[in-house]
Amino acid sequence: MTVNVEPSGALAGIKIVDLTRVLGGPYCTQILGDHGADVIKIEPPQGDEVRDWGPPFHEGDASYYIGLNRNKRSIALDLSNKKGREVLLHLLEGADVLIENYKPGSMEKWKLGYEENLKEKFPSLVHCRISGFGADGPLGGNAGYDAIVQAMTGMFSVNGAPESGPTRIGVPIVDMGTGLYSTVAILMALIERNRSGLGQFIDMTLYDCAISLMHPHVANYQLSEKVPGMTGNAHPNISPYDRFKTKTVDVFLGAGNDRSFHRLCNVLGARELIEDERFKSNALRGFNQDALRKCLEGYLKNEDGVEICERLRAVGLPVGPVLDTAQVLNDSHTQYRGMAVKLDWYKGTSTPIKFSRTPGSIRRVPPKFAADTNKILAEYGYNDEEIKALVASGPLVKEKR
Repeated sequence: MTVNVEPSGALAGIKIVDLTRVLGGPYCTQILGDHGADVIKIEPPQGDEVRDWGPPFHEGDASYYIGLNRNKRSIALDLSNKKGREVLLHLLEGADVLIENYKPGSMEKWKLGYEENLKEKFPSLVHCRISGFGADGPLGGNAGYDAIVQAMTGMFSVNGAPESGPTRIGVPIVDMGTGLYSTVAILMALIERNRSGLGQFIDMTLYDCAISLMHPHVANYQLSEKVPGMTGNAHPNISPYDRFKTKTVDVFLGAGNDRSFHRLCNVLGARELIEDERFKSNALRGFNQDALRKCLEGYLKNEDGVEICERLRAVGLPVGPVLDTAQVLNDSHTQYRGMAVKLDWYKGTSTPIKFSRTPGSIRRVPPKFAADTNKILAEYGYNDEEIKALVASGPLVKEKR
């Protein structure tokens, strides 16, 4: 699917000044940009560090950066320089949202804090800050990275199997979850602003978002007071809900209720399992999970994986083969849903948010460092000589330092 349309979408007309880098913040602003927001990405003089997080690279930019920064325009400012801060304040005129993930206290040090400086100057501005742990409290001000926060919020402890030990989740779920929560928070604040006319400060942390994602483990613990452990691929509350080997490919299947379990047994020719007292209910199947797994493995080991998936789907059972990244991107349903997109040299995943009337779009490839500097500043009344002077004096950066 190739997408290249004029700016439009549900957020057309919304202006975002984006001071974020790495993952959570850029993921949030990419979502907003996909749906029409004008995102001005302001990088520090050294650039967003994930530009260097490769290989692989495209013309010097790592895939990590490329996957998070489409539909944005790039400029670079040194905010430790007073004139750089003056340019930022100029860019905030008429902005709807400022999002940043500097270490808590940095914006205040530069006299750009929300309560002390920005709230009065830009009363309708929504200022979203993303940090690891917040500005205060026992961990306030500490740096936070996805895996460290996964470890600290219990995610490691429930991921993996006894033989592997506590294991990092293979996608950066904390950063991406924080990006998603931040997107929701910003949109909520913009909706509330329609009533009040006022912006507000949003305090987002990786730590809070990670804890909120720990379902059902926190809920299970609160009710049972039993500390959740590692279950491998199995589910702590549903059985069977696991990966199974077949003659060809591994498959993952789930039977969330008794009807689904009966359908599974009927398709496999295993009606005796329906009558087995150990497997009469989901709770009993959970207590006897190991025994049930062995029984099902005996039936599935001689099945063709793709064929058994088709037969189980035909009776309404959730099931699918275990695929790798290449297989997913080339899958016919991925193509049908338009989830693999291309624009010029850029290839990526499309937006999963499908509007009927105001669809998202991929309009801009991820920008090179400071690529849009002159055009952006010209929109704010800077002439060529003023831009050259800002470059010469240091606050405006055209090449990474």
